[in-house]
Amino acid sequence: MNQKRALKQLRELKKLGSKLRLAAQGWHKPWQILISTMLSARTRDTKTIAVSNVLYKKYPSLKKLAKSNIDNIKDIIKPINYYKTKSKNVLNCSKILINEYNEKVPLDIEQLLKLPGVGRKTANIFLSQMGKQTIGVDTHVSFISQKLGWTKNKKPYKIEEDLKRLFPKKYWKQVNLILVRFGQTYSKNKKEEILKTIKKVI
Repeated sequence: MNQKRALKQLRELKKLGSKLRLAAQGWHKPWQILISTMLSARTRDTKTIAVSNVLYKKYPSLKKLAKSNIDNIKDIIKPINYYKTKSKNVLNCSKILINEYNEKVPLDIEQLLKLPGVGRKTANIFLSQMGKQTIGVDTHVSFISQKLGWTKNKKPYKIEEDLKRLFPKKYWKQVNLILVRFGQTYSKNKKEEILKTIKKVI
């Protein structure tokens, strides 16, 4: 794939996508960004944001969240998928951030990956929100990248590597944002139709 062509396609996708708020956006504290990103896995961003608002209203500080009861967390985040597992991860992650990181979320991907419930996608999305040039590969990024010929790989880590080779570093943190907004704006059939057109004419 030609870099110049890929950049044109990325710009076109940005124009076509809505301006909807994503789960990692709009929070004032790094730990909130991380927790909301963790909660968003396999859950729509609108639902994640609504649940996160309730969670942070009840637990406005990381210390309060770390001292909470897991059943209370379950009750709050029950509307999202895999809430039982995520409740454990939220509580354990909060405790680790308090005890081992002095309440500060690490900005190193290897340290982030050691936290409960934090996979590579979550870590990269968090880091991009913190201003780092990273690419979080979720289902939208994977699907669109393959359809446009940006990658032939299906494994997220391999897709991430391909996209980092394809796009200049200054675009990395925009890739997930643009592709997810585009992906959430259209139904699967409409999305495929648009991508097919973009692939032909751009």
